[in-house]
Amino acid sequence: MKKDKVTFVCQGCGYSSLKWMGKCPNCGEWNSFVEERVVASKKRGMAPSEPVKLNEIKSDKQSRWVAGISEFDRVLGGGIVPGTIILIGGEPGVGKSTLLLDISSNLARGGKRILYVSGEESVYQIGLRAKRLGVETENLFLLFETSVENIIESIKKVHPSIVIVDSIQAIFDADIGSSPGSVSQVRECTSKLTKVAKEKEIALFLVGHVTKIGMIAGPRTLEHMVDTVLYLEGDRTQSFRILRAVKNRFGSINEIGVFEMAKNGLVEVKNPSMIFLDERGFNTSGAVVVSTIEGTRPILAEVQALVSPTRYPVPQRVIVGSDYKRFSILLAVLERRAGYNLGGFDVFCNVVGGLKILNPSADLGLVVAVASNFDDRPCNNGTVVIGEIGLGGEVRAVTQIERRVKEAERLGFTRCIIPIANQKGLSIVNIKTIGVKNLKEAIEKSIGNS
Repeated sequence: MKKDKVTFVCQGCGYSSLKWMGKCPNCGEWNSFVEERVVASKKRGMAPSEPVKLNEIKSDKQSRWVAGISEFDRVLGGGIVPGTIILIGGEPGVGKSTLLLDISSNLARGGKRILYVSGEESVYQIGLRAKRLGVETENLFLLFETSVENIIESIKKVHPSIVIVDSIQAIFDADIGSSPGSVSQVRECTSKLTKVAKEKEIALFLVGHVTKIGMIAGPRTLEHMVDTVLYLEGDRTQSFRILRAVKNRFGSINEIGVFEMAKNGLVEVKNPSMIFLDERGFNTSGAVVVSTIEGTRPILAEVQALVSPTRYPVPQRVIVGSDYKRFSILLAVLERRAGYNLGGFDVFCNVVGGLKILNPSADLGLVVAVASNFDDRPCNNGTVVIGEIGLGGEVRAVTQIERRVKEAERLGFTRCIIPIANQKGLSIVNIKTIGVKNLKEAIEKSIGNS
């Protein structure tokens, strides 16, 4: 009798091995390997697809469906493309199901038939949440099911335009011997649902759990199997949520949508810069306004720094909302090139509002914030600081400078500290731009008397 194939798979990243390991060599997680027994399927595959000539494909098939939520449509590149597979990840309780119900409500009122499949909540529980959110429509069908074969049969009966599976980790294929949520189950269930969605031009939304390091659980190939990967970010203790596209075959990547969690669900924020700067303090040392580009949108945000004498042998370096390693490099440049001795001080930095800034254009603002608090001199009011810092202390040019400066002008700022290389050809009328060459000059222009 032929034995089942046994492999050991890391639940964090999907790395497989023929033997058990204590530590995953791919992601470094300890005790993350689980045994999986894969039973050979009795079926020999689904019905084959028929080839289609390129000139027979109608271009109007790729028209987008507008969800009616401008922030969501922006992230997708203008709306939902029929037949697209969208993977949405996020921490538990961040609002993934709430967002999808809001989208379902708008599309159902527009005449689209939607099948909402849940493998974790009963139909009654989903109905209670839908009523709380004010979702009332005859075109939304709810289904509690965990078998991928039964889900496919329901799709054939309902003939929906959009299918939502919440979550893919709860779905299983009876032909595979491993438990639901395992790497092989997630891969095979996604493959079968994708085939049906592509054949029938159904927009398929898959909700994915995330690991403790913030990545979507399951194999990394899962993200390659779908067309779009969205992350809903935000702290459950705060009201703001950020929907970020990290992969999009039909639009821009790194585009973001900003939402606020309210009693009736997620409410879109159409002017995020104003929200992030709403409670900005004036004449406070260590507070600096920076500009970042998320996709095609310029966003202004406040960064705050606190420098205090340390009580520990090794000073603390803490940053929230940006990359820690890059922040450590910037502090080293500040010490070496600008003469700030931070060896006996703890340095804390925070991006206000829960926003994550990974764009190098915020380098100069972070360093100026630290210098401002260290000297106890506030940054000049009405100033936005923009620029990337090199290891030599030089301030390097950034992209899309005109968009950044115009956003600052629109919000009433009067000065922009920018790299001197970006001043060439810049035509801005109602805001003063000050070009700087190096870090010392930028600090003096930002928190000095000039």
